[in-house]
Amino acid sequence: MNYCYFTSESVCEGHPDKICDQISDSIVDNALKVDPYSRVAVETMVTKNQVSMAGEVTCTKPLNFDKIARRLIKKLSYTKKEYNFSDKSPINVYIHQQSADIALGVDKGGAGDQGMMFGYAVAETPELMPLPITLAHRLAQRVDELKKKKLPYLRPDGKTEVTIKYEKCQPVGVERMIVAVPYDTRVSKEQLTADLYKNLVLPVLESYKQKPVNIKSLIVNGTGKWEIGGPAADTGVTGRKIIVDTYGAMSRIGGGCFSGKDPTKVDRSGAYAARYIAKNIVAAGLASRCEVQIAYVIGYKLPIAKAIETFGTETKRLKVIEDFAWKLLDLSVEGIINGLSLRQPIYQKTARYGHFGHQNYPWEKIVS
Repeated sequence: MNYCYFTSESVCEGHPDKICDQISDSIVDNALKVDPYSRVAVETMVTKNQVSMAGEVTCTKPLNFDKIARRLIKKLSYTKKEYNFSDKSPINVYIHQQSADIALGVDKGGAGDQGMMFGYAVAETPELMPLPITLAHRLAQRVDELKKKKLPYLRPDGKTEVTIKYEKCQPVGVERMIVAVPYDTRVSKEQLTADLYKNLVLPVLESYKQKPVNIKSLIVNGTGKWEIGGPAADTGVTGRKIIVDTYGAMSRIGGGCFSGKDPTKVDRSGAYAARYIAKNIVAAGLASRCEVQIAYVIGYKLPIAKAIETFGTETKRLKVIEDFAWKLLDLSVEGIINGLSLRQPIYQKTARYGHFGHQNYPWEKIVS
């Protein structure tokens, strides 16, 4: 990586696209609670006073999709009429059973679709994630915490962005931080900026042992003011934040989103497996930067290709790294699902602040 500066963004849990991701993953979780072998592929769209869900669900018991969505929307604090979107908004449901042609291959343990997946790890943070996306996620997460506790004048929705300066492929400092968040405009923009600098920026930088930036390096609400966010301001769709969900654009991505899909979908499980392998390579000291690619075809149990890139940071021969890597996990679809315990209802929370770099997820485990 030869960039002098690298920028990544994240979004808050009330961002329209993330509302959709969380609704879709709530359906996955509810289906898996009923039947761990449920099949789910659901997309959600939200706009002004409107929610639409479409896709396929095969589950041993019927699910109340309307109730699942309303509960999630309420949890995200969309409860006021002035937001023009709430847990009382009309909901349209267009969900049916999985295609028999797809089920034919999946029932035999094959992949639910074709595609390539990438996993990435780098020794820039304790989480072995790139520093720009890690800081952007922590800012977004803390914005949401501040809304609920210390700064109640903040409203649902929000975005963050961080630019890091690099020298010789190593991060050397924070260059610029950006926060966009809707707020009650009876509070001045100056007060908003001061509050976010003190309660958001400085604590996040301190937690990652980064030098404090000058308040002039912080941009808050670039247009000057932002009063109402959410679906009334910007339509949201499931799967539109795959760069936020992965590595902040520092790594390649397969192109398929994760949310709304059960673990037989290799867009999701394959990407988790690739991260697991890449992280363990870096954690084992075999390289300081690693990218893993695996590729599948619908109905086939095993990947049709797999490869490892260490960007010249390897400490052992590639053959040694490959021997270590490919023994970490059975890369058949069922092998990944069972090896990483993916039939659990754990997915709604993955739809916030990225799918990687959180210690409690099974694909983040480091082998001893």
